[in-house]
Amino acid sequence: MNSLFKLFGYLLALIAIVIAAIAGTAYHWATDKLTLPSPYVDVLVPSGSNAAAIARIINQSGVPLEPIAFSWLARLSQLDKKIKAGGYQLKQGDTPWAVLQRMAQGDVSSRQVALIEGWTLKQIFLVLDAQPDMVHLLKGKDLDQLIQAIGIQRPYAEGLFFPDTYTYFVGTSDAELLARAYKTQQMILEKAWQTKDANLPFQSSYEALIFASIVEKETGMASDRGKVASVFINRLKAGMPLQTDPTVIYGMGDSFDGKIRKKDLQTDNPWNTYTRTGLPPSPIASVSRAALQASLHPEKTNYFYFVARGDGSSVFASTLAEHNKNVATYILGKKP
Repeated sequence: MNSLFKLFGYLLALIAIVIAAIAGTAYHWATDKLTLPSPYVDVLVPSGSNAAAIARIINQSGVPLEPIAFSWLARLSQLDKKIKAGGYQLKQGDTPWAVLQRMAQGDVSSRQVALIEGWTLKQIFLVLDAQPDMVHLLKGKDLDQLIQAIGIQRPYAEGLFFPDTYTYFVGTSDAELLARAYKTQQMILEKAWQTKDANLPFQSSYEALIFASIVEKETGMASDRGKVASVFINRLKAGMPLQTDPTVIYGMGDSFDGKIRKKDLQTDNPWNTYTRTGLPPSPIASVSRAALQASLHPEKTNYFYFVARGDGSSVFASTLAEHNKNVATYILGKKP
Protein backbone atom coordinates (compact mmCIF):
# COMPACT_ATOMS: atom_id res chain seq x y z
CA MET A 1 0.00 0.00 0.00
CA ASN A 2 2.82 2.34 0.90
CA SER A 3 4.42 1.60 -2.45
CA LEU A 4 1.18 2.56 -4.19
CA PHE A 5 1.01 5.85 -2.33
CA LYS A 6 4.64 6.54 -3.19
CA LEU A 7 3.98 5.81 -6.85
CA PHE A 8 0.95 8.07 -6.80
CA GLY A 9 3.03 10.76 -5.17
CA TYR A 10 5.71 10.41 -7.82
CA LEU A 11 3.06 10.70 -10.52
CA LEU A 12 1.64 13.85 -8.96
CA ALA A 13 5.09 15.31 -8.66
CA LEU A 14 5.83 14.42 -12.29
CA ILE A 15 2.56 15.96 -13.42
CA ALA A 16 3.33 19.07 -11.40
CA ILE A 17 6.77 19.28 -12.98
CA VAL A 18 5.31 18.86 -16.46
CA ILE A 19 2.63 21.48 -15.78
CA ALA A 20 5.25 23.82 -14.38
CA ALA A 21 7.44 23.26 -17.41
CA ILE A 22 4.54 23.89 -19.77
CA ALA A 23 3.52 26.94 -17.78
CA GLY A 24 7.08 28.21 -17.80
CA THR A 25 7.42 27.67 -21.51
CA ALA A 26 4.06 29.33 -22.12
CA TYR A 27 4.99 32.28 -19.91
CA HIS A 28 8.32 32.65 -21.67
CA TRP A 29 6.61 32.57 -25.08
CA ALA A 30 3.89 35.02 -24.06
CA THR A 31 6.38 37.51 -22.63
CA ASP A 32 9.14 37.10 -25.20
CA LYS A 33 9.63 40.04 -27.54
CA LEU A 34 8.29 39.64 -31.05
CA THR A 35 10.62 40.03 -34.03
CA LEU A 36 9.41 42.92 -36.19
CA PRO A 37 10.68 43.68 -39.71
CA SER A 38 10.48 47.43 -38.99
CA PRO A 39 10.10 49.71 -35.95
CA TYR A 40 6.32 49.75 -36.40
CA VAL A 41 3.97 47.31 -38.10
CA ASP A 42 0.30 48.16 -38.71
CA VAL A 43 -2.28 45.38 -38.83
CA LEU A 44 -6.00 45.54 -39.50
CA VAL A 45 -8.23 43.23 -37.46
CA PRO A 46 -11.51 42.65 -39.31
CA SER A 47 -14.73 42.35 -37.35
CA GLY A 48 -15.38 38.83 -36.08
CA SER A 49 -11.75 37.66 -36.25
CA ASN A 50 -10.67 35.07 -33.68
CA ALA A 51 -7.21 34.96 -32.10
CA ALA A 52 -5.84 32.34 -34.52
CA ALA A 53 -6.99 34.37 -37.54
CA ILE A 54 -5.43 37.50 -36.05
CA ALA A 55 -2.12 35.67 -35.59
CA ARG A 56 -2.20 34.66 -39.25
CA ILE A 57 -2.86 38.30 -40.24
CA ILE A 58 0.12 39.34 -38.11
CA ASN A 59 2.24 36.65 -39.81
CA GLN A 60 1.29 38.11 -43.20
CA SER A 61 2.69 41.44 -41.97
CA GLY A 62 6.09 39.81 -41.49
CA VAL A 63 5.84 39.17 -37.75
CA PRO A 64 6.17 35.49 -36.67
CA LEU A 65 3.40 34.60 -34.20
CA GLU A 66 2.18 31.04 -33.61
CA PRO A 67 -1.62 30.99 -34.27
CA ILE A 68 -2.42 28.00 -32.00
CA ALA A 69 -0.38 29.35 -29.10
CA PHE A 70 -1.88 32.82 -29.48
CA SER A 71 -5.35 31.29 -29.59
CA TRP A 72 -4.75 29.34 -26.37
CA LEU A 73 -3.31 32.41 -24.70
CA ALA A 74 -6.48 34.31 -25.56
CA ARG A 75 -8.73 31.49 -24.32
CA LEU A 76 -6.91 30.83 -21.02
CA SER A 77 -6.79 34.55 -20.22
CA GLN A 78 -10.48 34.87 -21.22
CA LEU A 79 -9.59 37.77 -23.50
CA ASP A 80 -10.66 35.95 -26.65
CA LYS A 81 -14.21 37.36 -26.41
CA LYS A 82 -12.98 40.91 -25.77
CA ILE A 83 -10.86 41.40 -28.88
CA LYS A 84 -12.08 44.44 -30.83
CA ALA A 85 -11.85 45.07 -34.56
CA GLY A 86 -9.77 47.95 -35.88
CA GLY A 87 -6.27 49.03 -36.79
CA TYR A 88 -3.44 48.22 -34.39
CA GLN A 89 0.21 49.16 -34.38
CA LEU A 90 2.84 46.66 -33.26
CA LYS A 91 6.11 48.20 -32.12
CA GLN A 92 9.57 47.02 -31.17
CA GLY A 93 9.50 45.44 -27.70
CA ASP A 94 5.93 44.14 -28.00
CA THR A 95 5.20 40.63 -26.71
CA PRO A 96 2.28 38.34 -27.67
CA TRP A 97 0.70 39.13 -24.29
CA ALA A 98 1.05 42.90 -24.81
CA VAL A 99 -0.49 42.64 -28.29
CA LEU A 100 -3.40 40.56 -26.97
CA GLN A 101 -4.07 43.03 -24.15
CA ARG A 102 -4.02 45.98 -26.54
CA MET A 103 -6.54 44.29 -28.81
CA ALA A 104 -8.79 43.36 -25.89
CA GLN A 105 -8.72 46.98 -24.70
CA GLY A 106 -9.46 48.26 -28.19
CA ASP A 107 -6.34 50.42 -28.15
CA VAL A 108 -6.45 51.01 -31.89
CA SER A 109 -3.87 53.09 -33.71
CA SER A 110 -5.02 56.26 -35.44
CA ARG A 111 -3.89 58.69 -38.09
CA GLN A 112 -4.80 62.24 -39.02
CA VAL A 113 -5.48 63.90 -42.36
CA ALA A 114 -6.24 67.58 -42.91
CA LEU A 115 -8.78 68.78 -45.47
CA ILE A 116 -8.10 72.49 -45.99
CA GLU A 117 -10.71 75.19 -46.51
CA GLY A 118 -10.74 76.40 -50.09
CA TRP A 119 -9.65 73.03 -51.46
CA THR A 120 -11.47 71.49 -54.39
CA LEU A 121 -12.52 67.84 -54.55
CA LYS A 122 -9.55 67.17 -56.81
CA GLN A 123 -7.17 68.41 -54.12
CA ILE A 124 -8.99 66.41 -51.44
CA PHE A 125 -8.70 63.22 -53.49
CA LEU A 126 -4.98 63.76 -54.02
CA VAL A 127 -4.43 63.94 -50.26
CA LEU A 128 -6.64 60.95 -49.45
CA ASP A 129 -5.02 58.85 -52.18
CA ALA A 130 -1.64 59.57 -50.58
CA GLN A 131 -2.66 58.14 -47.17
CA PRO A 132 -0.84 54.78 -46.92
CA ASP A 133 -2.98 53.47 -44.03
CA MET A 134 -6.31 54.21 -45.69
CA VAL A 135 -8.34 51.78 -47.78
CA HIS A 136 -8.82 53.41 -51.20
CA LEU A 137 -12.30 52.42 -52.34
CA LEU A 138 -12.83 55.60 -54.37
CA LYS A 139 -9.49 55.76 -56.14
CA GLY A 140 -10.09 55.98 -59.87
CA LYS A 141 -13.84 56.43 -59.41
CA ASP A 142 -15.70 59.25 -61.17
CA LEU A 143 -17.86 61.82 -59.36
CA ASP A 144 -21.10 60.01 -60.09
CA GLN A 145 -19.73 56.93 -58.34
CA LEU A 146 -18.57 59.10 -55.43
CA ILE A 147 -22.01 60.65 -55.09
CA GLN A 148 -23.59 57.21 -55.06
CA ALA A 149 -21.06 55.78 -52.58
CA ILE A 150 -21.49 58.63 -50.07
CA GLY A 151 -25.26 58.92 -50.51
CA ILE A 152 -25.23 62.54 -51.68
CA GLN A 153 -28.61 63.81 -52.79
CA ARG A 154 -27.28 66.52 -55.13
CA PRO A 155 -25.90 66.45 -58.67
CA TYR A 156 -22.57 67.96 -57.59
CA ALA A 157 -20.26 66.79 -54.80
CA GLU A 158 -18.01 69.86 -54.78
CA GLY A 159 -18.02 71.84 -51.53
CA LEU A 160 -20.03 69.26 -49.57
CA PHE A 161 -17.14 68.05 -47.38
CA PHE A 162 -16.29 70.07 -44.30
CA PRO A 163 -12.62 71.12 -44.14
CA ASP A 164 -11.09 69.97 -40.87
CA THR A 165 -8.40 67.71 -39.43
CA TYR A 166 -9.88 64.22 -39.23
CA THR A 167 -8.59 61.40 -37.05
CA TYR A 168 -9.10 57.95 -38.50
CA PHE A 169 -8.10 54.41 -37.62
CA VAL A 170 -5.76 52.40 -39.78
CA GLY A 171 -7.92 50.55 -42.28
CA THR A 172 -10.57 53.26 -42.56
CA SER A 173 -11.69 53.78 -46.17
CA ASP A 174 -11.67 57.06 -48.04
CA ALA A 175 -15.43 56.64 -48.51
CA GLU A 176 -15.94 56.40 -44.73
CA LEU A 177 -13.89 59.53 -44.06
CA LEU A 178 -15.67 61.52 -46.77
CA ALA A 179 -19.02 60.36 -45.41
CA ARG A 180 -18.01 61.85 -42.03
CA ALA A 181 -16.92 65.10 -43.68
CA TYR A 182 -20.19 65.22 -45.63
CA LYS A 183 -22.36 64.68 -42.54
CA THR A 184 -20.35 67.28 -40.63
CA GLN A 185 -20.83 69.82 -43.41
CA GLN A 186 -24.58 69.16 -43.54
CA MET A 187 -24.90 69.59 -39.77
CA ILE A 188 -22.87 72.81 -39.67
CA LEU A 189 -24.64 74.26 -42.72
CA GLU A 190 -28.16 73.58 -41.47
CA LYS A 191 -27.38 74.89 -37.99
CA ALA A 192 -25.90 78.10 -39.43
CA TRP A 193 -28.85 78.46 -41.82
CA GLN A 194 -31.28 78.56 -38.89
CA THR A 195 -29.66 81.74 -37.53
CA LYS A 196 -29.07 83.59 -40.83
CA ASP A 197 -29.73 87.30 -41.21
CA ALA A 198 -33.00 88.40 -42.75
CA ASN A 199 -33.33 89.57 -46.36
CA LEU A 200 -30.45 87.54 -47.79
CA PRO A 201 -30.74 86.67 -51.51
CA PHE A 202 -30.62 82.90 -50.92
CA GLN A 203 -33.50 80.50 -51.50
CA SER A 204 -31.87 77.58 -49.70
CA SER A 205 -28.97 76.60 -47.48
CA TYR A 206 -27.30 75.08 -50.54
CA GLU A 207 -27.30 78.47 -52.27
CA ALA A 208 -25.71 79.92 -49.14
CA LEU A 209 -23.01 77.23 -49.35
CA ILE A 210 -22.35 78.09 -53.00
CA PHE A 211 -22.06 81.75 -52.07
CA ALA A 212 -19.79 80.99 -49.10
CA SER A 213 -17.41 79.03 -51.32
CA ILE A 214 -16.93 82.19 -53.40
CA VAL A 215 -16.28 84.24 -50.26
CA GLU A 216 -13.80 81.57 -49.16
CA LYS A 217 -11.80 81.84 -52.37
CA GLU A 218 -12.01 85.64 -52.64
CA THR A 219 -10.89 86.48 -49.09
CA GLY A 220 -7.19 87.04 -48.56
CA MET A 221 -7.40 88.38 -45.02
CA ALA A 222 -9.81 87.10 -42.38
CA SER A 223 -10.88 90.58 -41.27
CA ASP A 224 -12.16 91.29 -44.80
CA ARG A 225 -14.62 88.35 -44.98
CA GLY A 226 -17.67 90.31 -43.89
CA LYS A 227 -17.00 93.10 -46.39
CA VAL A 228 -16.22 90.67 -49.23
CA ALA A 229 -19.53 88.94 -48.51
CA SER A 230 -21.32 92.31 -48.51
CA VAL A 231 -19.96 93.14 -51.97
CA PHE A 232 -21.41 89.97 -53.52
CA ILE A 233 -24.65 90.28 -51.55
CA ASN A 234 -25.08 93.81 -52.92
CA ARG A 235 -24.36 92.63 -56.47
CA LEU A 236 -26.88 89.79 -56.21
CA LYS A 237 -29.57 92.11 -54.88
CA ALA A 238 -28.87 94.62 -57.66
CA GLY A 239 -29.00 91.93 -60.35
CA MET A 240 -25.36 92.51 -61.25
CA PRO A 241 -23.14 89.63 -62.37
CA LEU A 242 -20.84 88.54 -59.56
CA GLN A 243 -17.79 88.75 -61.86
CA THR A 244 -15.53 86.72 -59.59
CA ASP A 245 -12.39 85.15 -61.05
CA PRO A 246 -12.35 81.99 -58.86
CA THR A 247 -15.60 80.84 -60.50
CA VAL A 248 -14.07 81.32 -63.93
CA ILE A 249 -11.00 79.32 -62.89
CA TYR A 250 -13.20 76.55 -61.53
CA GLY A 251 -15.22 76.42 -64.74
CA MET A 252 -12.03 76.17 -66.80
CA GLY A 253 -11.04 72.96 -65.01
CA ASP A 254 -7.77 71.40 -66.13
CA SER A 255 -7.35 73.96 -68.92
CA PHE A 256 -6.43 76.65 -66.38
CA ASP A 257 -2.69 77.28 -66.62
CA GLY A 258 -2.33 79.89 -63.89
CA LYS A 259 -3.53 82.86 -65.91
CA ILE A 260 -6.96 84.23 -66.78
CA ARG A 261 -7.19 85.86 -70.20
CA LYS A 262 -9.90 88.07 -71.69
CA LYS A 263 -11.18 85.16 -73.79
CA ASP A 264 -11.58 83.09 -70.59
CA LEU A 265 -13.82 85.76 -69.11
CA GLN A 266 -15.90 85.76 -72.29
CA THR A 267 -16.14 81.97 -72.73
CA ASP A 268 -19.48 80.93 -71.31
CA ASN A 269 -19.96 77.97 -68.98
CA PRO A 270 -22.28 77.44 -65.98
CA TRP A 271 -19.61 78.68 -63.53
CA ASN A 272 -18.60 81.81 -65.44
CA THR A 273 -20.02 84.67 -63.36
CA TYR A 274 -18.91 87.19 -65.98
CA THR A 275 -21.21 85.77 -68.64
CA ARG A 276 -24.06 84.76 -66.29
CA THR A 277 -25.86 86.47 -63.46
CA GLY A 278 -26.74 84.85 -60.16
CA LEU A 279 -24.94 81.99 -58.45
CA PRO A 280 -23.11 79.16 -60.22
CA PRO A 281 -24.75 75.70 -60.00
CA SER A 282 -22.42 74.38 -57.27
CA PRO A 283 -19.84 75.45 -54.73
CA ILE A 284 -16.35 75.90 -56.15
CA ALA A 285 -14.42 74.75 -53.05
CA SER A 286 -14.75 73.53 -49.48
CA VAL A 287 -16.10 76.09 -47.05
CA SER A 288 -14.90 77.01 -43.56
CA ARG A 289 -17.15 78.00 -40.67
CA ALA A 290 -15.80 81.54 -40.93
CA ALA A 291 -16.72 81.94 -44.61
CA LEU A 292 -20.17 80.47 -43.95
CA GLN A 293 -20.78 82.79 -41.01
CA ALA A 294 -19.62 85.82 -43.01
CA SER A 295 -21.99 84.84 -45.83
CA LEU A 296 -25.01 84.44 -43.54
CA HIS A 297 -24.11 87.49 -41.42
CA PRO A 298 -22.41 89.88 -43.88
CA GLU A 299 -21.41 93.38 -42.93
CA LYS A 300 -23.90 96.07 -43.96
CA THR A 301 -22.10 98.18 -46.55
CA ASN A 302 -22.75 99.98 -49.83
CA TYR A 303 -19.67 98.41 -51.43
CA PHE A 304 -19.93 96.89 -54.90
CA TYR A 305 -16.24 96.51 -55.71
CA PHE A 306 -12.94 95.51 -54.16
CA VAL A 307 -9.38 94.98 -55.29
CA ALA A 308 -6.41 93.28 -53.63
CA ARG A 309 -3.77 95.54 -52.14
CA GLY A 310 -1.05 92.96 -52.58
CA ASP A 311 -0.55 92.22 -48.89
CA GLY A 312 -3.54 89.90 -48.51
CA SER A 313 -5.97 92.67 -47.67
CA SER A 314 -8.44 94.38 -50.01
CA VAL A 315 -9.60 97.92 -50.60
CA PHE A 316 -13.33 98.42 -51.15
CA ALA A 317 -15.32 100.89 -53.22
CA SER A 318 -18.95 101.91 -53.66
CA THR A 319 -18.70 103.33 -57.17
CA LEU A 320 -17.05 102.19 -60.39
CA ALA A 321 -15.08 105.42 -60.60
CA GLU A 322 -13.65 104.88 -57.13
CA HIS A 323 -12.91 101.25 -57.99
CA ASN A 324 -11.07 102.23 -61.18
CA LYS A 325 -8.83 104.54 -59.12
CA ASN A 326 -8.08 101.66 -56.77
CA VAL A 327 -7.25 99.39 -59.71
CA ALA A 328 -4.90 102.02 -61.11
CA THR A 329 -3.18 102.35 -57.73
CA TYR A 330 -2.93 98.74 -56.58
CA ILE A 331 -2.94 96.77 -59.84
CA LEU A 332 -1.38 99.08 -62.40
CA GLY A 333 0.95 100.74 -59.90
CA LYS A 334 0.00 104.29 -60.82
CA LYS A 335 0.35 106.98 -58.17
CA PRO A 336 -2.95 108.61 -57.18
